[in-house]
Amino acid sequence: MFTVVPVVRSQSLTTYQECVDYARTHNITLQQSQLTEQLTASSLEAAKAQWQPTLDFGTAHTYSNAPWGNGNRNTFGGNFNLSAGWTVYNGGVRRNTIKLNEKQQQIDALATAQTLRTIETDLLSVYLNILYASESIDIYKETVELSQAQVDRARGLMEAGKLSRVDFAQLNAQLEQDNYNLVNARSQYATRRMELKKLLQLGITDSITPAPLDWDALDILTPLPPIDESYRLATQTDLMLQSLALQKDAADINISIAKAGHAPRIDLNAGVGTAYTVPGDGFGQQLRQAMSEHIGVSLAIPIFDQKKTKTAVTKANIEKLSVDLDTDQRLLDLSQAVESWYVDVNEALSRYQAATEQEKSAALSNDLINERFTLGLVNPVELLTAHNTLLEARHSVLQAKYMALLGRKMIEYYRTAEITLP
Repeated sequence: MFTVVPVVRSQSLTTYQECVDYARTHNITLQQSQLTEQLTASSLEAAKAQWQPTLDFGTAHTYSNAPWGNGNRNTFGGNFNLSAGWTVYNGGVRRNTIKLNEKQQQIDALATAQTLRTIETDLLSVYLNILYASESIDIYKETVELSQAQVDRARGLMEAGKLSRVDFAQLNAQLEQDNYNLVNARSQYATRRMELKKLLQLGITDSITPAPLDWDALDILTPLPPIDESYRLATQTDLMLQSLALQKDAADINISIAKAGHAPRIDLNAGVGTAYTVPGDGFGQQLRQAMSEHIGVSLAIPIFDQKKTKTAVTKANIEKLSVDLDTDQRLLDLSQAVESWYVDVNEALSRYQAATEQEKSAALSNDLINERFTLGLVNPVELLTAHNTLLEARHSVLQAKYMALLGRKMIEYYRTAEITLP
């Protein structure tokens, strides 16, 4: 009775680059793509081997029984054959098949690289969501502390007879709401971390605690590069466009292979064989006397092939046209993606600037109202309004900041095919 013990990895990841490095080594989809590359390499070796001649050895042995025959009623015989063959010409199929497999090997390598890039962009989005959730927790912690201080002051005012129990209850309810928001923010953080673990295919013993990014407002407000330049660079670095260019070359090769169906085929063949029979003369003497050798050449010229060649050429031409359409679609997708990220970033920048000013005003207003509340000059409704306005403003700044950062990093990805986080 055997017990299967699962292999447990224990990982502790803190930076975006560590997540990418881990995925590069352990991601199952990436490993499957690498296996496809290995299969293509094997196909290429097999295609190159078609230039080699074939060599076969064969032997057959039989026993015969003739119960009512005259003479020897039981005989035993056999033969030995060694044959070789080599294709002299087949319309360039071998040469083109090698070229086709070389192109496919390059296409599969690009597919693996594209898989990694997709993982990188997915990781970026989830990673930044975790950092956003982490900073949200910090905001709610400070909000709870502020609410607690307001409740403590309100309790003193109530005990001094300057605040009613109803007003105190309102402020205490706000504290409870802020505590609930903090719990919810922590839950969101845990959910985002779980999403990242799922994306990285991590186990239950693995942990992820993203480190805060070292950047400031200048990183957000730096002007974007020209959009037409970004699109041009995107077309140069895009792996899918490179793959489609190789697929177009492969389609041309497929057309040549299909047209070879009209070409003649020339083969060389040679062989040597011998046989023996028992009873009979001596075994060695029989082998010498039965020895035969042959060498020959064969020529096959296709005349009618039930339109197989014509159909193959038509299909190959259609595949080439399909690649052209896929290329046009990819260029369109790239232009729309780049433009969309520029729109998102510019919108986030505008929101960030406006939200920053709003946060400053809300913070100043909140401080003033808190001071006046301590003096008993402001009712709880005004205090709660200022409190929630500040909270909303801080979240608006945080949200716009991370939207701008994500957009900038995606534009950087389209320009350089790389993603770096400070």
